[in-house]
Formats: sequence, C-alpha cells, structure tokens
Amino acid sequence: MTELPIWFEVGSLVVLTLILVGDLLLVIKRPHVPSFRESALWVVFYVALALVFAGLMFLIGDAEHGAQFLAGWLTEYSLSIDNLFVFVIIMARFAVPRKYQQEVLMVGIVIALILRGIFILLGAQLIENFSWIFYIFGAFLLYTAANQAFGNHEDEGKDSALIKLLRRRLPITNDYDGIKLRTVISGKRFFTPMLIVFVAIGTTDLIFALDSIPAIFGITSSPFIVFTANVFALMGLRQLYFLLGGLLERLEYLKYGIAFILAFIGVKLVAHAAHVNELPFINGGQPIEWAPEISTWTSLAVIVASMAVATVASLVKANVDAKRRGHTLMEEVPHFTEEERPAERDAAGTER
Repeated sequence: MTELPIWFEVGSLVVLTLILVGDLLLVIKRPHVPSFRESALWVVFYVALALVFAGLMFLIGDAEHGAQFLAGWLTEYSLSIDNLFVFVIIMARFAVPRKYQQEVLMVGIVIALILRGIFILLGAQLIENFSWIFYIFGAFLLYTAANQAFGNHEDEGKDSALIKLLRRRLPITNDYDGIKLRTVISGKRFFTPMLIVFVAIGTTDLIFALDSIPAIFGITSSPFIVFTANVFALMGLRQLYFLLGGLLERLEYLKYGIAFILAFIGVKLVAHAAHVNELPFINGGQPIEWAPEISTWTSLAVIVASMAVATVASLVKANVDAKRRGHTLMEEVPHFTEEERPAERDAAGTER
C-alpha cells in the first residue's frame, strides 16, 4: 500500500477541523430544534462528504486506502448510531428539554472526538511496539460482541456510581438553566442537572471509545485513516439524532448487526495476531502460517451486509408490530423533528 502524501493528510485534518468548528459555531449562534428537512439535508451532506473523501483516497492513494477508509467509516458509523441510542436514553432519563438537546449532543460529540483521539494515539503506539496486542484487541471485541448481543441492557438508563456520588456530594437543582452548569437561587450557587447529563454523556463516550478503537484497528493500522474515519462517523451525528427521532428505538435488531461486525473483526484480529505471532508460548514463537489474513474488501462486504440486514429486518418487524396495533410505523414513531410553531420559537428565543 502506497503512502499518502503529507500535504493530503495535513490538508484533510485542517479542512475537517474547520468544518467541525463551523458546526459548533452554528449550534452556539443559532440554537434550535432542527426540522426533519434540515436534519435530512445535513445528514446527506456529511455522508456525501465522507464518500467524496473516500474517492480522494482511491485517487491520491490507492484502492486499499479507499477500501480501508470505507470499511472503517462504516464500522464507526454503526457504532456511533448505537452510541446515539444511548444518548436518547440519557436525554429521556434526565428530561433534557428539546431546545437544549442540540447543544448537549454537540458537547457529546466533542468529548467523543477528544477521547477517541487519545485512544488512537495510544493504540497506534501499542500496535507499533507490541504485535501481540492484536490478541488482546481481538479477545476484547469478541467479549464486547457477546455482551452486545446477549447482555442485559436494562441498566443503561440507570445512574452510574459516579452520578450517584455527584448527587450525594453536590448541591444540584431539579431545574435546568439553559445549558449552564451552575445557577444562583436565592443568593446560593447550585449545580444544574446539566452537569449530570454531561457526566453521563462523557462516561458513555469513554465506553464506546474503548469499543470502537480496537474495532477500526482491526481494519487498518493507519492512524490517519483511523482518525478521519472516526471524525466522519461523528460528523452529522447530531442531525441524525433529530432525523431518526423515535425510530431509533424501533431498530430492534441493530445490536445484533453491530455484535456480528465486532465478532467478525475480533476473529480477524486474532487471526492476524496468529499470522504474525511472536509469543514464545504459542507455536514456539513462530508465525502460524495457516491462520487466514482476511482482506479489507471482505471486511467491507461483511460490514455493509450486516448493517443492511439488521436495519431492514428491524424496520420490517417494527412495521408488522405497528400494523397489529392498527397503525402505520410512522404514526407510532415520536416525531422529534416537527417544526415548532412561531409562538414556541418566539418563547424559546425570549427565554434564551
């Protein structure tokens, strides 16, 4: 695989940073609940941008660069949608007002980028110095896949030990004051529930970063591709939240699609570790020649097929269940993206 020109890597990072800063400023300058049309246009824009970037990887690099980026981006995108589902639970659990959810999501995305950037640097160093780390990454992904598919997810909406500690030790009000972390009531300073929301979002991002980074390193060892795939997967996630709305809760089989992808990459990592084995207690420290090396194109096909099957199966089941109750699927899905009436917009603007 040929090396990518340094000007392309640096230029790409500069452009991506400018886009993310622009998106952040848009949230700050124009806080609102995006309409369905606005959300859809932004999601299409970011997906198209990722595909254009993949095309540039094909042209400036080679087919392997392009395939690795596509496979990595799709993997991270599927994991980000799973992350988004947990964000929905957090928003509902702490009753975050709709008009503040866009800001909360942007903070969550920024935290996710920072955490993933740290893990990418650590992961790249580990891979460079210790080839056996692929055994650990692979085993971790196999465990994560099993937990994703068969684990008990009922605790996702409950307070973690850290949040319970904060509730006990800090004076926290019951009411929000915009997106402020602190407020003043009768001359006394209190923390707002937004502090708890940000802590919950941050710890969720940490958990998903632990899952996503080993997964994408199973596709490529290039830190540049790993980072850009993560950035493109997170861009547009805020708009996707408002676009899908309550439909996220109906993607019942999504977790199985994600679990299959994680398990596949886990097997791929273990096979790769065996193929380049250096551990003295495995095969006498010699590479295991018969261990398969799964190609990037095979990985890409498995990822696309898994997500397509899981999504279609979920929508078919959700539609059948809705018809049994005498409705269509869209009639039952809560519409987070309905346009606000002028009076509501004026009230929101006045309050802010």
